[in-house]
Amino acid sequence: MAGATPKLIKELREKSGAGMLDCKKALNECDGNIEESIKFLREAGLSKAAKKSSNVAAEGIITILVNDDNTKATMTEVNSQTDFVAKNDQFLALTNGITAHAQANNITDAEGLAASTIEGQDFPTYLNEKIAVIGENLVARKVAAVEGTVVNGYVHLGKVGVMLAASCDDAAKEKTADLLKKVAMHAASMKPTVISYKDFTADFVESENKAFIADIEKENEELVRLGKPLKNIPEFVSACQLTDEAIAAAEAAMKEELIAQGKPEKIIGNIVKGKIGRWIEDNTQLDRTNALLSQTYVMDDSMTVEQAIKACDASIELTSYVRFELGEGIEKKEEDFAAEVAAQMGQ
Repeated sequence: MAGATPKLIKELREKSGAGMLDCKKALNECDGNIEESIKFLREAGLSKAAKKSSNVAAEGIITILVNDDNTKATMTEVNSQTDFVAKNDQFLALTNGITAHAQANNITDAEGLAASTIEGQDFPTYLNEKIAVIGENLVARKVAAVEGTVVNGYVHLGKVGVMLAASCDDAAKEKTADLLKKVAMHAASMKPTVISYKDFTADFVESENKAFIADIEKENEELVRLGKPLKNIPEFVSACQLTDEAIAAAEAAMKEELIAQGKPEKIIGNIVKGKIGRWIEDNTQLDRTNALLSQTYVMDDSMTVEQAIKACDASIELTSYVRFELGEGIEKKEEDFAAEVAAQMGQ
């Protein structure tokens, strides 16, 4: 059989996605046999992919797919080595395809994705072939899915993705979907770690309590030096710590202080009511930074996210929340280009 001909090269390129010179070489090596040439390219591609696998892939894109009736959403993070490749049409098509594959096959984590079969191939082989074609190491690092009465999501510039699921009355589904998109935008910006302060672990709250106090004490040292008013040091940081006993003890201490100041008995109750509100605010700072429902809503800073949800419809209750941030947790190698050039020049 003849080797590489223009017609065979064109056919092999369309089937493999490989470059023209690679296709020509494969056809010549395989006497023009398309199937053998595809095998040749695949084996060569796997070799190339293996060499690239040590390269750090910290760029890429986050993709979300919401199904037609807003009851299921899937989010993936696929990483590349460079932002340039992350904007490449081939890479974008690949990531969209992976997300659709994950949703269609009910894949909810990266392990499940790696163990799946896509387009007749095991997923690692499929991805390695894409690495050979695109020319950079690629990593399908994260997969997550949420389901609910209503779900929605938001991706900010491919760098941050948020999915939310909620339960609600049937009559509220449409406005819930719209609200979830807005709340997802809020979460993309404000970085909550949980839906509610009730989701915090006791160890996390204890650790953060100590950290908050240490930070304020450090700030107060500087304020003393500058002769400025000191910040209040809270006893607690989350509403989950504010037991009835803790609140009662705070109220009693406030009353004692007001009596010692000679305040009239008849106004002490109203003063304590205002002071206890400020005390609760001072002692729930962790909730406002980390719990979605307790955060000030970016779309309307006169209310919290929880208040905004209830204002939309009292039947809405958030049930799932997932947030991805591109490259989070990946250690990127810092390159000193000048030093590298100098080293190559023997200086």
